Amino acid sequence: MTTPSTADHIADTVKVLAFDIFGTVVDWHGSIVREMQALYPAVDGDAFAIAWRSGYQPAMARVMRGEQGWTRIDALHRGILDEILPKFGLAHLTEAERWHLNHVWQRLDPWADSVAGLTRLKTRFTITTLSNGNISLLTHMAKRAGLPWDCVLSAEVFRAYKPHPDTYLGVARTFDLEPAQVALVATHHDDLEAARACGLRTIYVERPLELGAARPKDCTPQPGNDLHTSSILDLAQRLGC
Repeated sequence: MTTPSTADHIADTVKVLAFDIFGTVVDWHGSIVREMQALYPAVDGDAFAIAWRSGYQPAMARVMRGEQGWTRIDALHRGILDEILPKFGLAHLTEAERWHLNHVWQRLDPWADSVAGLTRLKTRFTITTLSNGNISLLTHMAKRAGLPWDCVLSAEVFRAYKPHPDTYLGVARTFDLEPAQVALVATHHDDLEAARACGLRTIYVERPLELGAARPKDCTPQPGNDLHTSSILDLAQRLGC
């Protein structure tokens, strides 16, 4: 674990905390499982959630390779949804039903510590999203869940998905800061590694159940991160908020 002096240094030098959203702040897997249980109880919600999320990285990669034009995550999610529905016996869903189900990503529930932790961090830092989710998705999500962002930044602003450097450096430029005055908070080591390569500070948050209880994540501390925390509330405590 990190020594207190590291947390003190971050508290003294970092001005903006930029948060990954899916998995870090909100429980995408559990939320989709609950949605499926309510709407389509005959479907294996766990398998459905994993299948939907599994299409996320390949869809973004097609855009970044130039195989299709810039596309908001809402549209990418819809494309993946249309692909997987027949596999789960849901090919019959109407356009209205598909639209509603696709917008479950705007209705994701926060982890139990997220709102309280962010509220405390907001007293000392500027807190912003840094997500591949589009602005409307993130805004609707925050409104419903009570996430107290100071700012909503998205890959949509920078026309590049994480882990492209333009996203991480874009946060620093937006707030007229040096990269080291921004910290990325995430539960994904690849995201943190890419941010660190751009000069940002990095903070890991443990989310062992991100993929569901059947797939516990290894949350062992990794070298390179400035802080390793058990929750956003733990982070707030460590940073003196």
